Amino acid sequence: MGKRRPARKPVTPRPDVLEEHPDGDWYVRAITGSASTKRYRCPGCDHEIVPATPHIVAWPADRSIDDRRHWHTPCWKARNRRSPGR
Repeated sequence: MGKRRPARKPVTPRPDVLEEHPDGDWYVRAITGSASTKRYRCPGCDHEIVPATPHIVAWPADRSIDDRRHWHTPCWKARNRRSPGR
């Protein structure tokens, strides 16, 4: 008989962080590169976030998680200093 593999530990989801901003409160989640498997369009710069790129997912606290958007991390940090798509 072969060796038994140890049981994998369950993956604990990263906690969402509630951030306060001038335009309201936002839930923010950091996505690791290994967890990023799809392409997204960043609302901050209108460029693609390619798979395996660490990034931010955020949605307004007063809305559903279905309203989430994927942002490049620098775009999310600069979003209050510039207009969308720039």
